[in-house]
Amino acid sequence: MRDRRFAWSHTAKGLVIGATALAAVSALIAALKDAFNPIGLTGLYLFAILPVAIGWGFWLAGVVAVASYVTFAYFFVEPIHSFDIAEADTAAALVIAMATAYVVSELARRAQARAREAEHAQAEQRRLADEQAALRRVATLVAQGVPNTEVFEAVTGEVGLQCDADVARMERFEADRTVTAIAAWSRSGDANLAVGARIPLEGASIAAQVLESGEPARVDSFAGASGPIAEEAHTLGIRSSVGCPIVVGGRAWGVIAASTRRAAGFPANTESRIARFTELVAMAVANAEARAELLESRARLLTAGDDARRRVAQDLHDGAQQRLVHTIITLKLARRAERNGESAGEFVGEALVEAERANAELRELAHGMLPQVLERGGLAAGVEALVSRVRLPVGVDVPEERFSREIEASAYFIVAEALTNVAKHAQARKANVTARVDDGVLQLDVRDDGVGGARRDGSGMLGLRDRVDALGGELHVESPPGGGTRIVATLPLRR
Repeated sequence: MRDRRFAWSHTAKGLVIGATALAAVSALIAALKDAFNPIGLTGLYLFAILPVAIGWGFWLAGVVAVASYVTFAYFFVEPIHSFDIAEADTAAALVIAMATAYVVSELARRAQARAREAEHAQAEQRRLADEQAALRRVATLVAQGVPNTEVFEAVTGEVGLQCDADVARMERFEADRTVTAIAAWSRSGDANLAVGARIPLEGASIAAQVLESGEPARVDSFAGASGPIAEEAHTLGIRSSVGCPIVVGGRAWGVIAASTRRAAGFPANTESRIARFTELVAMAVANAEARAELLESRARLLTAGDDARRRVAQDLHDGAQQRLVHTIITLKLARRAERNGESAGEFVGEALVEAERANAELRELAHGMLPQVLERGGLAAGVEALVSRVRLPVGVDVPEERFSREIEASAYFIVAEALTNVAKHAQARKANVTARVDDGVLQLDVRDDGVGGARRDGSGMLGLRDRVDALGGELHVESPPGGGTRIVATLPLRR
């Protein structure tokens, strides 16, 4: 409606300018007609026609041209006050004026089109420069490792400004089909956007669409829409929104949405512009998660090391140390008996038995740290020893090849933990252990036909993951309910 009013206003302005110039030229011809042949003065009407042709185009210039020569015929051509323009000179002048108006209007149209294109190109260059500057500012924050809250706030503000939005918000998906608003921005600063609150994904919203599809989404109108986010949009006067997912590690972690109160909505390329910022957010989140996982892994390794040392100390205290103390006491009794002229053979024999038992327990303790069969026979022998203790059929296909000490130890403990889970929890009828070397990587595959549903966050699985991560490998666990469990570990070989 506004565009139509502008068009009528623009046309009316052209007509007024054309009529004013026509009247001025006619007055000038009236002043000069006694000194010059009026037919020779018809070219002056071009001063009324050409400005209209340049500013308003041919059709309005044609109207002014016809009006000019009708005016000339009425006031200056015999018979006066008639509309006879059939005279050859007058008709020729009109044709020339019309042709000139067309040529000039077409040249003006092309010049204006080129000017608009140049202006559009300059505006696009300025927009790209602003966008690149905004991306660099955010990338700098990510590279500096500032707290994620600062990155989230900076990105949300940049998205709002670059998309010419009225409000913008970043939200994180939760496991219970809600989102937590973690950053917000508004152009006016008076929009009361919920931040820190958990919002159910009910009704119309960008977040709900992104969570379901994993793709950018739009809401062109919230009119008649229901749900907490739609109600907030009604309160803030938001008419339309557009947003993109934040994808971290292959999963939809969150969403950034820009919203406007304008009826026109957002241009078609808005999603791609937001996506450039979501990539930086994903990088920041992935870095933070990696740092957190590293700290947790280090803490677990320290705890595991402390627990192992405590177990060794307890085992030494309860076993070999007690036997060695008993041996020392018995030998002292033997020496006392010898000094008293009594027989010490019984005491020496008892001390020897306790010393041998202590030695056996120390040997068993050392083997528990790294089994002797693994040291002597390698991974294949170690796996065979593990399988021999499991009370169900286990197929084994492990190469006889020897690997480095850390690879063999890690592979052994991975198989041991996996078979322990099979024996304790899987309710399986059979299992299978395979290992193969491919392109410098040892791949272990342990699977069973049990009930599945293994917990990936259990202490055993976390310990395996830490061990594999420490070697630069990868651990994958597949355990659908009722579909058995498969543990695949890849360990890079360092020769």
